[in-house]
Amino acid sequence: MEYGICPLSIVPMRAEPSDLSEMVNQALFGEAFKIVDQRKLWYRIRLAHDGYEGWIDKKQAELITKEKYTALTKAHLPLAGAPVDMLQSKNHLDHLMVVQGSFLPGLNKTDYVEIGERTYSAPHEIIREKGPKADLVEWAYSYINTPYLWGGRSPFGIDCSGFTQLVYRMIGHSIPRDASEQANCGEALSFIEEAEPGDLAFFDNSDGKIIHVGILLKDNYIIHASGKVRLDRLDQSGIHNAELRTHTHRLRVIKKIL
Repeated sequence: MEYGICPLSIVPMRAEPSDLSEMVNQALFGEAFKIVDQRKLWYRIRLAHDGYEGWIDKKQAELITKEKYTALTKAHLPLAGAPVDMLQSKNHLDHLMVVQGSFLPGLNKTDYVEIGERTYSAPHEIIREKGPKADLVEWAYSYINTPYLWGGRSPFGIDCSGFTQLVYRMIGHSIPRDASEQANCGEALSFIEEAEPGDLAFFDNSDGKIIHVGILLKDNYIIHASGKVRLDRLDQSGIHNAELRTHTHRLRVIKKIL
């Protein structure tokens, strides 16, 4: 078994080992992974933080030892807190952009971010401690108007479950990648009135499959990624889009995760 870490700001994970294949996810800077398969130019990786798998270009991976991988997965790593920030190399000959929610390995032990043999200065905004549930709403609003992108996990493009996963990460809580997996977490609530800001609402299709998720706000509003990260009203039927004057997503269940 080989191990690696994402050394770039955002790396696409694809369904098949081809640049033409569908992007199913993104690896963010500092995320460690196992290499579970490989082709001549590609690695199939399994992300340490949520077990999600996909193919990445070998040129976009940094190999690490098993010992380093184990240390990274056991550590509580600081996070990049700004939507976009720049890491400057220690010798000032190199720099790297990182996005909100990226892990910052090294900063838990030193004053520098460490990726392989390279060291970078710390970004301007660093999240070191876990936050309360109340902070979920503020972090959710920080993604407002981010365009929808299937498989996306950044302020430049994000999908519904990538949005909820990253918002929960910002307060130090890990949840699965896909909406259908997230729906297995937490405690089901019987009524919208029982919900608190930060709880998750899940929506299904005509076959009963969970296909969408959003974060509840006060006064029966929901923030979710649909076309863009946006605010809509939520009732017992689902999400009502005032612009379209119709319900766009059918409510299945509300879950209290924290």
